[in-house]
Amino acid sequence: MDKLLIVVDMINGFIKEGALHDEAIATALPACESRVQEFLKNGDEVIAFCDNHQEESREFAAFPLHCLAGSKESELVEELAAYQQEMTIIPKNSTNGFFAPGFAPYLAKLANYREVLIIGCCTDICVLQLALSLKAYCNQHDYATEILVDVAACETFEIPGHQRQQYNELSFNLMKASGIKLLNEEKRLTDE
Repeated sequence: MDKLLIVVDMINGFIKEGALHDEAIATALPACESRVQEFLKNGDEVIAFCDNHQEESREFAAFPLHCLAGSKESELVEELAAYQQEMTIIPKNSTNGFFAPGFAPYLAKLANYREVLIIGCCTDICVLQLALSLKAYCNQHDYATEILVDVAACETFEIPGHQRQQYNELSFNLMKASGIKLLNEEKRLTDE
């Protein structure tokens, strides 16, 4: 296994229900499911980060109450839940899965992967933070591991003051400027 797929927060609490859900994020589901199928078919590893908070989580100082441990919100959406027996599910209590205790074994073997592909939501928060952290970690340790993000399999939310397309574009530009390879980049020009 020389490739790793990381699915970020494709869970009910961001797509189907709860204070932070936005059904627009579901537009990335077909591309996400396709990537999961591809990696599993090839025998590559797939992990899925799932927001999973206690009521006293410090994250709630910045975001509304969401994705409480044991709730439906913290579970993979139905479209991806069918594959969860073949994935490693890693709960996280932060926007950045890089720091989740369950991710430590993957950091220990990061140099063994030729590629790490990141997909999911939200492009400008959890995906961006993870991608930049992984790229910086590889640089620090002189790992040749390539960090990739599939534009077609990432999405963020739309609320007043947070324009979805603008935040996606900004995030993809930041990732690309940091040496992260973008796949399906043409989607940036056609998605309105």
